[in-house]
Amino acid sequence: MPAAAYNSTLVSDVKRGLISALVLAALVYFADLGWLAYRAGRNQNAFGSVTLDTYYTVKLKNGKTEFDYAGPQTVECVRSLMPHYGDKPCWYASRKKDQQITIDSGDPNNPHVF
Repeated sequence: MPAAAYNSTLVSDVKRGLISALVLAALVYFADLGWLAYRAGRNQNAFGSVTLDTYYTVKLKNGKTEFDYAGPQTVECVRSLMPHYGDKPCWYASRKKDQQITIDSGDPNNPHVF
């Protein structure tokens, strides 16, 4: 088999594989969304909530970092395989119990008033 024909077949096989993977991913996503919408329409426990511990990480102008505990925060999640409606899946949200919010007070070498 000539090299040009082999490269052409390889490229077409790779393209076919990538397109198949994208179609499969879209099929799984929309099937998951449909199942979630079906359960939400019948009030069958489609949404849940997870309690997270929230911390503020404040970078001060003197170069130090201050950590403040903001307390527990309840976050809504969806009981599905993938994120939908702007919410994370409950299986993922329950694994990440700490939520860190970073606040930067500015660069001490380049201060801005506004």
